[in-house]
Amino acid sequence: MSRDPLLEPYRLRHLTIRNRIISTAHAPNLVEDGHPRDRYRLYHEEKAKGGIGMTMVGGSTNIAPDSPSVFGQLYAGDDSIVPWFQRLTDGVKSHGAAIMCQITHMGRRTAWDDGHWLPVIGPSGRRERAHRAFPKVMEREDVARVVEDFAAAARRCQEGGFDGIELLSHSHLLGQFLSPLVNDREDDYGGSLENRLRLTLEVLAAVRAAVGPEMILGIRMTGDELESAGLSADDCVTVARMLAETGQVDFLNILAGAPYDDLGLAGWVPPMGMPSAPHLPIAGRIRQATGLPVIHAGGIADLATARHALSEGHVDLVGMTRAHIADPHLVAKLMRGEEERIRPCVGLGACVDRVNQGKPAVCGHNAATGREAVMPHVIAPSDTRRKVVVVGGGPGGLEAARVSALRGHDVILMDAADRLGGQLLLACKGRIRRQVRGVADWLIAEVERLGVEIRQNCYAEPADVLDEAPDAVIVATGGWPTPPAIPGGDLTLSSWDVLSGAARPSGLVFLVDEAGGHAAAVTADMLAEMGCAVELVSPDRAVLQDLGPTTSAVALRQMARDGVRLTCLHELARVEADGPKRIATLRHVLTGKTVTCEVDHVVVEQGLVPSDTLYHALKPGSRNLGQLDHAAMIAGTDPFRPRNPDGRYWLARIGDAVAGRDIHAAVYDALRVCKTL
Repeated sequence: MSRDPLLEPYRLRHLTIRNRIISTAHAPNLVEDGHPRDRYRLYHEEKAKGGIGMTMVGGSTNIAPDSPSVFGQLYAGDDSIVPWFQRLTDGVKSHGAAIMCQITHMGRRTAWDDGHWLPVIGPSGRRERAHRAFPKVMEREDVARVVEDFAAAARRCQEGGFDGIELLSHSHLLGQFLSPLVNDREDDYGGSLENRLRLTLEVLAAVRAAVGPEMILGIRMTGDELESAGLSADDCVTVARMLAETGQVDFLNILAGAPYDDLGLAGWVPPMGMPSAPHLPIAGRIRQATGLPVIHAGGIADLATARHALSEGHVDLVGMTRAHIADPHLVAKLMRGEEERIRPCVGLGACVDRVNQGKPAVCGHNAATGREAVMPHVIAPSDTRRKVVVVGGGPGGLEAARVSALRGHDVILMDAADRLGGQLLLACKGRIRRQVRGVADWLIAEVERLGVEIRQNCYAEPADVLDEAPDAVIVATGGWPTPPAIPGGDLTLSSWDVLSGAARPSGLVFLVDEAGGHAAAVTADMLAEMGCAVELVSPDRAVLQDLGPTTSAVALRQMARDGVRLTCLHELARVEADGPKRIATLRHVLTGKTVTCEVDHVVVEQGLVPSDTLYHALKPGSRNLGQLDHAAMIAGTDPFRPRNPDGRYWLARIGDAVAGRDIHAAVYDALRVCKTL
């Protein structure tokens, strides 16, 4: 067999990268005081253990105090970071991977009311919608200071042991000077393309002087802003050639778009509902025009697309960043011939969106990512073989069965439905979240491969479970929607009624969303696809308030295309029947004023009530009375403690059987409970 091109080594000047698959720079918000301490280090070490060729760290590493962190970036503006850099680089290199660091000044793409409360700066006073600050127009003294700050931060990276440094231009300060969307200066840093590139060239020269000729140095830049008034593809080719002509650039990392608002960010870091790897030809054009090595990342979630990127000559190194958040052992599985066992990135968006909400990144369906100190990616076998009964075939139950089987236990999975997947089978309906089905497909394939005994159409009663004489029972029975507790609540439909096909609404539909998440977005999408006129009603100040910028932007764009009306700050107060019609009364949550509307249907999304009857029936006979030790769960140790001397089995309930949450919460519950079982 010919060797997989993805596994071929690549030589970047003096550095040999062991394969063509890399993780590009990003900010998972795992920092502590701006430093890459143990949690950050272990996150990147796991990818190195998993065989990755190179990991780039420090997404948007800030170089100066007037570039404060807004999504958990590193801070390389003083020497305190150097020892942490050294521990990080030593750790990653010990597993055979190369490692580089990205540095930047964010310019206007940050917040003034954080950090040291210094004004943000930019080439002009134009505000960015995404980060909302009005920047100070930079004086020449500011320009000189920023150049010096870049050089100082680069020296710290070099002292920290990195193989190379990447300067971030795209959408940050260097790119803001370059973009006519942002730069309206009239001095020698504005106007012509050459003038707008001047700051980048000054920074490049200063950094090269600081680190010397041997340090690998690259730039992450746009290949096309995809905006009529922005940088064109031709402009970007010209810029790339000018950078190459300096002789100071060793590689280019090409992306596209203008992430100055939420939809722009979604186009740059696409969640599900967006095209896969749409900008590969843009990267390929830059590569052909400059002859420089080119990196690209942007929606390359699977190995087939990665191979295409290489074979068509678009790139030299393939960025599979979010794919490694889903499965940091992606390369190791490929090398073992287990490509089908790679946990897929389906674009759930929990990584990018959580970071942009100021929370640590997680993978929507890999609970170990970012928790490597306490949660394993590789499940260790148990010393004692046990019998484990898992009730419920949704994501939590499937993950519990998978982990328990990997522990070496005899596992029986009981599910009331005729198809495994639980709520994932509803969440993938409509047009914007179809890839959710990939989570179920992977989990189902894994439990089948591991030999889990699967019993479908099995509505488990206590006797069904106890007849198996289990050593442990995991209740993952999920939840169930109930009518709203208002007059006429029984005249409403639930989102489940719509998504399951149990109801086929038509005409004018009020969709009342009390949850602010994906369920209402998918339901609105499906109702519109069915031909309904939809009005989405929310008591919040904005619809879909719990969603992050990329997934909400995709959903809101689809709603706009479908003509969905949006009504905020209103709650459903009453529903009455008028023949086949419904009279819905809405109440303003701030003023109490009511309005009455005639509609054809009222659909309510208000979360779930736990389906916990089985759990409570089994609780008295359990050794731990169904209780889990929270301190142990947090520490990653065995959460079961004996409470009942007459108990015969350990009992846990997980996921929505405890309280309505999300996919990640369900699989995290399962991993915490079952990894030491």
